[in-house]
Amino acid sequence: MVAGEASGDLLASLVIPGLQSHWADVALQGIGGPKMKALGFDAWWPQEKLAVRGYVEVLRHYREITGIRKSLLHRLLENPPDVFVGVDAPDFNLELAFALKRRGISTMQFVCPSVWAWRAERLGKIRQSVDHVLCLFPFEPPLLQRHGIDATYVGHPLAKSIPLSPDKALARESLCVSPDQKLIALLPGSRTSEIEHMTPLFFAASKILEKQYPGVSFVLPVAPGQMQLVQSLQLRLTPPRSLMLLEGQSHTALAAADATMVASGTATLEAALLKCPMVIAYHMPWLSWQIIRRKRLQPWVGLPNILCQDFIVPELLQEQATPYALAKATSEWLDNLQLVDKVKLRFTDLHKLLMQDTSGLVTAAVGKFMPSHA
Repeated sequence: MVAGEASGDLLASLVIPGLQSHWADVALQGIGGPKMKALGFDAWWPQEKLAVRGYVEVLRHYREITGIRKSLLHRLLENPPDVFVGVDAPDFNLELAFALKRRGISTMQFVCPSVWAWRAERLGKIRQSVDHVLCLFPFEPPLLQRHGIDATYVGHPLAKSIPLSPDKALARESLCVSPDQKLIALLPGSRTSEIEHMTPLFFAASKILEKQYPGVSFVLPVAPGQMQLVQSLQLRLTPPRSLMLLEGQSHTALAAADATMVASGTATLEAALLKCPMVIAYHMPWLSWQIIRRKRLQPWVGLPNILCQDFIVPELLQEQATPYALAKATSEWLDNLQLVDKVKLRFTDLHKLLMQDTSGLVTAAVGKFMPSHA
């Protein structure tokens, strides 16, 4: 097993007990984090060694990372495992799996690379590298199977960590927001470029909504390490009058809010699981959009819409993402309670769909590649 980041450590830790329960003598080795090690995983290298982000940081650590992959490959070829399972970290794991598969070792990838969004060119690499993909989303296996890749849907752990019925009253109480006050959450992204690009748009839309709804408040849960940037934007731009900045706490903000403006990404899934009506907005440089647009395999970009295979929430992309359009779409959630109830039912169905016996499903899939233990 190779888990490259904290998210991979968490995912692997959720399935290790199932593997150990099914095969009492199973040896779990490779690269992992503290949650995996606490369950008896033998980590030859700590997962922090692979947890680098951004081109500059990857380049800075390139020699060390490639050295680890070379050493790990040598060690696995000397003592071949029954199955190799890469957990997320596709840039590292697919290269490793490719080399192992060529030597006759069964290979699996836990967490499908985002081929359904922008990375369609990875389909060939996945097919060449792994025997089976363990998918977090139900639409992924059919997509992979159309391209000759075997896959199993195992559910999303976020669905189990968020209550099926979030406590809106408690969330509001913790933010000191009264039950009858209109509250809108602003989630402009987590990356610096996203925050710089989307915050001005969200602030401009918020100013329009302020005129429509006197007394409306806004809450912006700031991604880790980005508070200074958001505060500088707050000083430089014209934010809404009643704006609360939070250190993280996106789940609290979304549980408390009547609606949210959100940049595309995992935050859209969080909003759906927390039953918060949303407007998805995204804008990027023209050339980047032209490249990405040609690679898309789905007509939607937001996870709730992709998962439901329908535009259940509005998506405003590129030139459509104007302050007026964003304010208008958000106001529909504030004014049309019947529409809110309808979308919350879709969110609840989605939540139930994503709540699966992940450990059991992963164990069953791994078992198909372990003849010596069958």
